[in-house]
Amino acid sequence: MLLNITSSPISHRNPHFLSNFNNPISYFPRRSKTHLSKSHLFPNLSPLPNQSLKNRVLFGNKKYPDGGERNDFRARAISGIDLGSFESVLEAIAVLTTIIVVHESGHFLAASLQGIHVSKFAIGFGPILAKFDYNNVEYSLRAFPLGGFVGFPDNDPDSEIPIDDENLLKNRPTLDRSIVVSAGIIANVIFAYAIIFVQVLSVGLPVQEAFPGVLVPEVKTFSAASRDGLLSGDVILAVDGTELSRTGPDAVSKIVDIVKRNPKSDVVFRIERGNQDFDIRVTPDKNFDGTGKIGVQLSPNVRITKVRPRNVPETFRFVGKEFMGLSSNVLDGLKQTFFNFSQTASKVSGPVAIIAVGAEVARSNIDGLYQFAALLNINLAVINLLPLPALDGGTLALILLEAVRGGRKLPVEVEQGIMSSGIMLVIFLGLFLIVKDTLSLDFIKEML
Repeated sequence: MLLNITSSPISHRNPHFLSNFNNPISYFPRRSKTHLSKSHLFPNLSPLPNQSLKNRVLFGNKKYPDGGERNDFRARAISGIDLGSFESVLEAIAVLTTIIVVHESGHFLAASLQGIHVSKFAIGFGPILAKFDYNNVEYSLRAFPLGGFVGFPDNDPDSEIPIDDENLLKNRPTLDRSIVVSAGIIANVIFAYAIIFVQVLSVGLPVQEAFPGVLVPEVKTFSAASRDGLLSGDVILAVDGTELSRTGPDAVSKIVDIVKRNPKSDVVFRIERGNQDFDIRVTPDKNFDGTGKIGVQLSPNVRITKVRPRNVPETFRFVGKEFMGLSSNVLDGLKQTFFNFSQTASKVSGPVAIIAVGAEVARSNIDGLYQFAALLNINLAVINLLPLPALDGGTLALILLEAVRGGRKLPVEVEQGIMSSGIMLVIFLGLFLIVKDTLSLDFIKEML
């Protein structure tokens, strides 16, 4: 899942964070049972242009003395990933878990409504924390709530269902199986639309007007910025003689890049404070990786207003435009990842970073939480549609191949080999990203 600040048709440059939520799905068969299983281990945080995890921009509102609100993107500028308060972390996990439940429920309902046998419905992975049986289905909550699966008894040696039962998933026509596999994707798309609909009705959509410069919402105590005179609420108009435009994240990125390149060297900021403009020289401290840091949060200098629909047709028009804008951002982020993989591979992030971003959003306001949830749903749907092993799209591709072959399935060994390759990729990449994201957490970096 990548941070991608772009504009949507309705919100006029309203930031849509978290584009390209890469969510590979894996089959984790236990005792030869069939599963529609999602590991949700490593959403792919797509990077902002010229930005990395140390320059993540988030959305929020901040009150100012002039009575207006400005969009507090709250970049963890020149910093790591900050999980924030325990409460906000739980809120982020709750959002992610709800989205997983919706996705798995899509598979489950599509099978159950067609009379297809289902044996398990699990939220999370790993050891079982709690479970109960109902109508011959085991419902379980597992230790790590970042995944889930729906299990089918097709090849379960302990199942009492005859192997030739027409209501086993594997014995159903290709159309029935396609509906079951694609239902999770459809459920996430519908849920995303519903979230945006509720946002439009309850709080409206944020519209922002851009102003020159970059806002400094927060200055860390005992940081280089605090030591050399920067204050919260300052607006940086220029850096080292280069004026900053109203381009939002590009202007933020420019400051970050200059600071990172100049540890222990003076950087001249042109500051607007109230009605005064003046220069301040800041000497960035040297970070553990050799880059400069000054200890501030940065955001584009914008003012936020809320737009509410006036009637029912306008409500659906607002929702439709916002939904299409968010979807476009997800597709653009995915395209950027694939076509510039050599540049974006190092910025791919996993569940730890996703929860950190969600926690930061939860600490800002309800607007950001709506878009966070909607974008995760759309990302999950888009990524799962890719025809790759261990993704819903990969399973659909095998079903399509079967249909093209006149109903003849691939040999079991071939199909298992394809899925096994996807499983191994999920496991190794997931572990790698979890370790990488954990090492990027602020409190871990301070310990190191």
